[in-house]
Amino acid sequence: MKVLKFGGTSVGSVENITNVKNIINDGNKKIVVLSAMSGTTNSLVDIANDIKVLNNDKALKDINALHEKYVPVIDALLSDKSLNDVTKTYISERFNFLVECTYKPFSKVMENEILAQGELMSTFIFNSFLQQEGINSSLLSALDFMKIDAYKEPSFNYIKENLNTVLNSANNSEIYITQGFICLDNNGEISNLQRGGSDYTATIIGAAIKAEEVQIWTDIDGMHNNDPRFVEGTKPISDLSFDEAAELAYFGAKILHPQTVLPVREDGIPVSLKNTMEPSAKGTSITGNHFETGIKAIAAKDNITAIKIKSGRMLQAHGFLKKVFEIFETYETSIDMITTSEVAVSLTIDDDRNLEQIISELESFASIEIDRNQSIICLVGHAIVDHEGTHKLFKILKDVRIRMISYGGSRNNISLLVDTENKIKTLQKLNSYLFELVTL
Repeated sequence: MKVLKFGGTSVGSVENITNVKNIINDGNKKIVVLSAMSGTTNSLVDIANDIKVLNNDKALKDINALHEKYVPVIDALLSDKSLNDVTKTYISERFNFLVECTYKPFSKVMENEILAQGELMSTFIFNSFLQQEGINSSLLSALDFMKIDAYKEPSFNYIKENLNTVLNSANNSEIYITQGFICLDNNGEISNLQRGGSDYTATIIGAAIKAEEVQIWTDIDGMHNNDPRFVEGTKPISDLSFDEAAELAYFGAKILHPQTVLPVREDGIPVSLKNTMEPSAKGTSITGNHFETGIKAIAAKDNITAIKIKSGRMLQAHGFLKKVFEIFETYETSIDMITTSEVAVSLTIDDDRNLEQIISELESFASIEIDRNQSIICLVGHAIVDHEGTHKLFKILKDVRIRMISYGGSRNNISLLVDTENKIKTLQKLNSYLFELVTL
């Protein structure tokens, strides 16, 4: 069985929803994972924030405006009056829940419940549409089997056991529809896998059922060799290894959630990145194979803060780095890049929520310098640190101020830290040097 995930744009219009129906209606059993309709999660985030700050009038206005966007979609998709009525009733119940939230004390649990509504609505609408079209489908609630543990990692034993139970209860169906993104936490409360988490849901399910393949359907024909939002003439990459895809996803390639490949890598379950608007396009195939060496792609990650930790006591001091890392561990703040010298450590973080507390503790034994508004430019490819063409990369140093370089920590990744204002220029120059064979 295959698992197919469709993103928000893929279910964001009547035309695209029809495209999805045509893609999945091939006579083979499959699990289909859906995101919320495009724009919905952003609206729900705004609604939750308004409720949090007691701006209930604006929240109610936004709830009504979002509800009004769903009505014409339902009417255009569902000509069957009975299915139309049932679906509108369900959608109204979801929006009534949002209205009720404006009269209750705000909490993290409420926030997660608010954010879950988008996937609950998109899957209900889509399943109604399939039923109208005579397709044998069942709607499975991800909240019946998808769960994370206290460390926010998938509870795989729980997921496998409960997913099999849910599938067996609907084993006469051809297509199973379920929600991406949403899950239960360790306490049984509604939670989620963070933004973009529907990709992660798909590969978790794929690993749980030992799927033949996981397909991620978006609005772009696979992973590109650079960011098409900032660089012209980018090209899709036909093949990536799990390691290469994981590096690109973590360091900013928006097409994939950073943890997408982790569940399927051990079992070698292939992942395909496909374009809903051009189903015949090859897209990108992600497997355990390495097809070529050298730099394959470039990605960028924004909102990076660089921290320089300098101390004369660092010189040959046993336990100095351990002391530094323990502070970041205490505040659950991950480190992206790190370089060291005899008297200083420079590192980067992408989560600055606890930065003040971290700095306060670091300043007890070191002097601290902070650089905000930084971007990590990541170059990825198999064995690039050994490749004869990698030296070209460093020729951009004459044109762009490089704050940090991470080289050698991974054979598949070279990372540069630059001011965000130089990001686009850096991406474009790298694209010219590495992919367009510009002579330097």
